[in-house]
Amino acid sequence: MTLYFTKEHEWLRVEGDVAIVGITKHAAEELGEIVFFELNVSAEDVQQGDSVAVVESVKAASDVYAPVDGVIVEGNPDLANNPELISSDPEGNGWMLKLRLTNESQLAGLLDADAYAALIG
Repeated sequence: MTLYFTKEHEWLRVEGDVAIVGITKHAAEELGEIVFFELNVSAEDVQQGDSVAVVESVKAASDVYAPVDGVIVEGNPDLANNPELISSDPEGNGWMLKLRLTNESQLAGLLDADAYAALIG
């Protein structure tokens, strides 16, 4: 199980050939209380950088981007009725989707925990 981060404030935890994806604690804190989450269900086969979901908070709406190429295999069913899980546990139970990796070499271009910590300073 390896954890990666993007400059757009997504995290992904790789388990085998599947990545569990969500937004970072930093992003959740910046957005404030999350009141709505929607997975882009038309985007099953996604490319790195594609918008895969939208989160809305009391402050703003924000797109969530695919950190790597893949196929969406599952959305977090708990978020439909409980989007505040993203605010309260963004890097745990507030995960957003599972993505089957189709280009594992892209993981090398992502940030590790230390590099992400330096980015958000």
